Amino acid sequence: MTRVDAVRSFNRFYTKVIGTLTDSLLDSGYSLTEVRVLFELNAAGTPVPAAYLRRLLGLDAGYLSRITTRFEADGLLTRSPSPEDRRVQMLALTAKGEVAQGELDERSSGEIRRLLDSLGEAKEERLVAALSEVRALLEPPGTPRVLRLREAAVGDYGWIVYRHGELYSREHGYDAAFEALVARIAADVAASADPGERAWIAELDGERAGCVVCSRQDGTTARLRVLLVEPWARGNGVGAALVEECLRFARGAGYARVTLSTNGKLLSARKIYAGVGFERVAGEGAHGHPNVNEHWELVL
Repeated sequence: MTRVDAVRSFNRFYTKVIGTLTDSLLDSGYSLTEVRVLFELNAAGTPVPAAYLRRLLGLDAGYLSRITTRFEADGLLTRSPSPEDRRVQMLALTAKGEVAQGELDERSSGEIRRLLDSLGEAKEERLVAALSEVRALLEPPGTPRVLRLREAAVGDYGWIVYRHGELYSREHGYDAAFEALVARIAADVAASADPGERAWIAELDGERAGCVVCSRQDGTTARLRVLLVEPWARGNGVGAALVEECLRFARGAGYARVTLSTNGKLLSARKIYAGVGFERVAGEGAHGHPNVNEHWELVL
């Protein structure tokens, strides 16, 4: 099978899985394209020019006109001339259209939830990571990404341990001792009542893309730990954003300095640390762990 055949084969498989080959998506009476028009109009929140939808969805003007005519007849949409230029047709959902789109959105989410629930947690994580990587590979260069940092919540600590164990084993050959170390760190911060300790998750386009922990080393020193960025999310500023958030928190918590331990082979991480002012203060053999050979510090 050639690479082209492999991609085409996957396309046929995936469209069958999510049911886009049927005449009516989600038993709605509308096609995939029609449902997408409803979604984009709802996401816009305000009336938009028809030309905007044509460009966004890559639709022929005549095809879009037939869709909007049907929606208008069904009471889902209104069409009106722009107050700035009456030659420009503005489209907006009616209250009935918003309700219909909301019901379709919930039905779609339910279908995906059932699909994910059938996989189990480990396979679900693999699927989401793989889909995110596919998107990162195929999106045009310069496509805006949405990066959000949030405090770690229930379920995130297990993910931190799982992703460190899997990624560092695959990419650097680390063994179970490293995963056990991360598990202890995650357990300690998850159970901590210390206001000077915190963990964060980075989300890129709504998917978990990385993490970092700030823990207390002593009364005046914080420790940056378990920084990780998913392979598919690298190059989007995720690691730098996590480190900056950790330092912002450490300053607010009254720490005088931040330390970290790392491996000299982790070049991207070392570049981030140096970029925000960390300096290497100790080298090989200083820390008693086979995966750690450098110690860095930053005075706040």
